[in-house]
Amino acid sequence: MDLKELAANALAQNKKAALLVGAAGAALLGFGLGYKYIRKPEKAVRVGVVSQILIHPLKSGKSVPVSVAECQKMGLKAGELEDRHWLVVTKEGNMVTARQEPRLVLVSLSCKGGFGYLNGPDMEELKFPVKQPENPILNCRVFSKDIQGRDCGDEASHWLTSYLGGEKTFRLVHYEPHMKPRRPAESEPLYPQFEVAYPDYGPIMLLSEASVKDLSSKLDQEVTVERFRPSIVIGDCEPFDEDSWEEIQIGSVRLQRVMSCGRCILTTVDPETGVMSRKEPLETLKSYRLCKPSETHIYKKAPLFGQLHTVKKTGILHVGEEVYKITR
Repeated sequence: MDLKELAANALAQNKKAALLVGAAGAALLGFGLGYKYIRKPEKAVRVGVVSQILIHPLKSGKSVPVSVAECQKMGLKAGELEDRHWLVVTKEGNMVTARQEPRLVLVSLSCKGGFGYLNGPDMEELKFPVKQPENPILNCRVFSKDIQGRDCGDEASHWLTSYLGGEKTFRLVHYEPHMKPRRPAESEPLYPQFEVAYPDYGPIMLLSEASVKDLSSKLDQEVTVERFRPSIVIGDCEPFDEDSWEEIQIGSVRLQRVMSCGRCILTTVDPETGVMSRKEPLETLKSYRLCKPSETHIYKKAPLFGQLHTVKKTGILHVGEEVYKITR
């Protein structure tokens, strides 16, 4: 091949490469422009304000109101307190809640300086180390789903057993970061995919003050938000507005609604007395808060009150922050 032929071939190859690069560039530009116009911009509409932040360290125990909390993927955290990271179990490892032992709602669990503190009516405060690596890890069950928990020792067990009547043996376990979280969808395929420690189903439960007031207006005796055990309470909105908030922004935190919160017999436990009526406010909720017929395969006959959210973007929450509904 002579010099002229070599030059001609090189020129042809360069032209082909240029055409390919140009085509690829045009395709990318087209995709970018298409994405720009297909993906609608976000709109943020103010819908309320955070009026309370409540952490429930012990599942079915008393809430701890805080003014600031970290909103993590698995729920709220304030200092050494993490939401629903402590659990009462039977000696066989089955979860115990206020559904079985209503007086659990009067038990408070707090943490300070690496120690946990249990308090309850007519009981002396119990102080115990939060970290007890020499204690066994127990295999527990929450709604028939296996999950681990570090046993908190015999003193905590004796305290709970004595408080709850002494007929059965109870133990306290603590969820630690290295343990495998629960995925509610594994036991109930209709639930979305997310991970939790000991909550029933979702890491965040959101409820408005207005919804609670609306329910109270239909009852002989008013109820408070504590009865429904929310993580975040919203003020300055209308009753049940929270049902339509598919995605919300609170400060730097982004939450995504996953489903409504179906209510059970636990709502009939008075958080001030620990007495279960087995009737109200559950019966009244059933009279006007049942799901649509198309959703009965999910919620069955449980009335809906509050919304379960997953954490799309973590951050810090403050009482008083405005809540924005995100639409596109």
